[in-house]
Amino acid sequence: MKLMSEKRILTKEIAEQFLEDEDSVDDLYVFSSIEDAAAESLSKNKRGYLDLSGLKELSDAAAESLSHSGVYSLNGLTELSDLAAESLSKIKRELRLDGLTQLSDAAAESLSHLGASSLSGLTELSDAAAESLSKIKGELRLDGLTQLSDAAAQSLSRHKGVLNLNGLTELSDSAAKSLANKQFSGDLSVSEDLKGEIVRNKLSDLSDEKEYQSLKEEYNEAEAGRKWEIYSLNHLSNENNYE
Repeated sequence: MKLMSEKRILTKEIAEQFLEDEDSVDDLYVFSSIEDAAAESLSKNKRGYLDLSGLKELSDAAAESLSHSGVYSLNGLTELSDLAAESLSKIKRELRLDGLTQLSDAAAESLSHLGASSLSGLTELSDAAAESLSKIKGELRLDGLTQLSDAAAQSLSRHKGVLNLNGLTELSDSAAKSLANKQFSGDLSVSEDLKGEIVRNKLSDLSDEKEYQSLKEEYNEAEAGRKWEIYSLNHLSNENNYE
């Protein structure tokens, strides 16, 4: 019989049982809150990544413990204290925080140490936060943003991984120029309308025909590679479904 808390609280008893036999408890993502003692127990987890996307709140003490647990998803959180963000920054791989609707500049600076992150619940981003998040080395998803200031676009253009901004509905010419290099390298994901706008904006600045053709070919190659990658992933997924 699987162990489950009636109020969907992840207790120390459940956490200890999970560490002993993960099949003896319900999936951890069904729990909406976690005891500090349970989080401390999960810090000993060696079974792989943990999905705790059902949690609606997280104490600073629990965040410190979970930073050592292998957690990769905390999508249920709608807010995160600066201290909790500082603790979670010890996670050097991806952390999904799509439930957050706002992020302080201090928290953004802490999260800049993550290996990758998804923050698609954010609908606005300060220039300082954009500067911090641009330091994330892996993929960065900010699909909840509909607008981006020129300063934020310039900062995010320096991001080294894939940048997802699929929620953007408009960009100034200055912002489009800042993001152009990421678009041409295949490291930017935006809507088709904005993609065309960025490309046209970049190409219109070129006066040399050879430079124009070279950049156009570079863009087409990047686009072809990206489409092939998507096709390959979909094809592999379909094959697995038939197995």
